[in-house]
Amino acid sequence: MNIDKKLLEKLNDRSAVLGVIGLGYVGLPLSVEKAKTGYHVIGFDVQQNRVDMVNQGINYIGDVVEDELRELVKDGRVRATTDYSEINHLDVVAICVPTPLDEYQQPDISYVKSSTEQIAKYLRPGMLVVLESTTYPGTTEEVVKPILESSGLKCGTDFFLAYSPERVDPGNKNFNTKNTPKVVGGMTTACTEVAATLYEQVLEGAVHRVSRPAVAEMEKILENTFRNINIALANEMAILCDRMGIDVWEVIDAAKTKPYGFMAFYPGPGLGGHCIPIDPWYLTWKAREYNYHTRLIEVAGEINNSMPEFVVERISQILNEETKPIKGSTVYLLGVAYKKDIDDFRESPVLKIMDILEKKGAKVIFSDTHISGFAYRGRKYEGVPLMVDNLEAADVVVITTDHTNFNYEMIAQHSKVIFDTRNALKDRRTIGSKIYRL
Repeated sequence: MNIDKKLLEKLNDRSAVLGVIGLGYVGLPLSVEKAKTGYHVIGFDVQQNRVDMVNQGINYIGDVVEDELRELVKDGRVRATTDYSEINHLDVVAICVPTPLDEYQQPDISYVKSSTEQIAKYLRPGMLVVLESTTYPGTTEEVVKPILESSGLKCGTDFFLAYSPERVDPGNKNFNTKNTPKVVGGMTTACTEVAATLYEQVLEGAVHRVSRPAVAEMEKILENTFRNINIALANEMAILCDRMGIDVWEVIDAAKTKPYGFMAFYPGPGLGGHCIPIDPWYLTWKAREYNYHTRLIEVAGEINNSMPEFVVERISQILNEETKPIKGSTVYLLGVAYKKDIDDFRESPVLKIMDILEKKGAKVIFSDTHISGFAYRGRKYEGVPLMVDNLEAADVVVITTDHTNFNYEMIAQHSKVIFDTRNALKDRRTIGSKIYRL
């Protein structure tokens, strides 16, 4: 029996054992969805505390239902380990590790390399390896494939290799790991079909096949570059509208009445998360290899990266109108997460805003209904309760994350001055406080 037919049979009858390397925002939800469809899943992570929590059925990712995880662990469908030798028991392994930027804005794929090296030690004929980490076009073919083939096995003949980008949108109420369409590109036609079959067994969303891994890698970069550039346009419009005395939010509301040719994007205090602020730089870096300068991407990055400074400048102007200097004033930030209704503060622009404010001598406090405290640059920050006393004591309250469960009625009634960077108070403009908007 051909190795692809053998693996397809194991995928179809759910006897295949699946592995996921990296139990973070992508890996843990993916592990749960795979196990829910009947597969046995082994999760791998270098962080012992994550492994221990998974094995106790304790969830730490917002998009995972803890009761489901607990039941899957109890039934033996999901378990976690730091022992990579257990890769030897797998039929399929997905790589879901971080791909950050280094200090020079260049891709750091050391986690991908080290994970692949571990797989290569235990690679067996008939195994499928899928890279899901977001990276630059060419990574699967130029980096992952040679490492795996150092085992002596040949890609497409002895084992299967594909790229399928994660497309998780944390906090999205409509789309999650289960129902978001999947893109799959394999090194060979057989690689693509085996990987696509896996996802068709696990997910409800459609599986879209592309000709090669580089197409799937570029597709993911395009998704997030599209958002990055359009958000930069919205941010630049916000800065210009502020100078011209025009309400940018009203402008966007008017523009989106057009039923074609316009898609609404909104300004904010800056970009956060692991994808939109980072992914476009992978392409910028890779483009240099082809003697091409990605001007639009870089300008968009500069605009978005400058928004925290613009927010602090506006805070300073607002305090000045209240005859108060920024030094010594209490600035109360509502929200640390990079987007609403999640507990993720990776790359959050609010961290930069806090840093700038403190350097200017402001007293900064924060509340976040999803984050009680966090560590940043070696320092621990603890939030304060969102209560009337804290609102009334602040010289300016800044809405930096528009969490749904913030009590906006209370915020609007008991704050002396509000700077709303998210248009969260669009329906409460005349209640109590003096409200400024981005």
